[in-house]
Amino acid sequence: MNSVSTLKQTQVYFRKVARISMREKAWKYIIFAVIIAGIVAFVISDNMLETFEGTKSGFFTIASACIWVGIFNSIQSICKEHDIIRSEYRQGMKMTAYVLANVIWQFILSLVQSAIIFILCIILVDVESDALLFNPYVEYFITILLLTFGSSVLGLMVSSIAGNPTTAMTIMPFVLIVQLILSGVLFELEGAMEIFAWITFSKWGMSAFGSIADMNDIEMSLLADDKELKQQLELMGKDISSNNDMYDHDEWNLIGAWLMCLAITLVCIIVSTISLKLKNRDS
Repeated sequence: MNSVSTLKQTQVYFRKVARISMREKAWKYIIFAVIIAGIVAFVISDNMLETFEGTKSGFFTIASACIWVGIFNSIQSICKEHDIIRSEYRQGMKMTAYVLANVIWQFILSLVQSAIIFILCIILVDVESDALLFNPYVEYFITILLLTFGSSVLGLMVSSIAGNPTTAMTIMPFVLIVQLILSGVLFELEGAMEIFAWITFSKWGMSAFGSIADMNDIEMSLLADDKELKQQLELMGKDISSNNDMYDHDEWNLIGAWLMCLAITLVCIIVSTISLKLKNRDS
């Protein structure tokens, strides 16, 4: 098998991954996405795009759902096959091909799940806004796909590092908690934590959502309810917007958020490959 190219091996292992996934009822991940997206759509605030707080909490819930669904897709994908991987690595399996095969399968699965989340949480909730690069619905879908797929690859990375499925599932809650805390929504981040947040999907997902929806231009609920207070603050020259740079309604802000999601995804793929090579270096 040493003489077989990486591309050929990727095709072979992709068919194998797809076959195993279908045998293990891959449709359950689709059902899981439907349930999660349905719950999110039901609880999203009626104040989406009407008040800053309602919009921020709504997008945070959608981003959290994407990350949860993505990690759940793949958290056990690799660690349950460590013995098989070791055996096939001895016979000439290219680790890059094996990882890429899993990544491609996760992309296909994430594409379907993202469509479900998009339909239930964006279209049915009618989250419309002004376009930056494309139609805003296209921008929302791309963001959801990048979050779901990126989180799936993050799950593959954790799975490649974990020794067994039990360990992977033990690590999973910590990964999710870190993503949620470092999103910058629940807490204001400062110092080292703000820097560390740059390597999380949650931060850049929220930045993309906020940029598309122009969250900085949406009134705080207090001001929406109290027009007299709003007029007084305006007369005083006070800024009544959130004024958060990460939510700027700017095409480069959106592109930057998307590129960061792609960069983190690429790093996860590289780490997964290196981790598996190190685990099997004596094979």
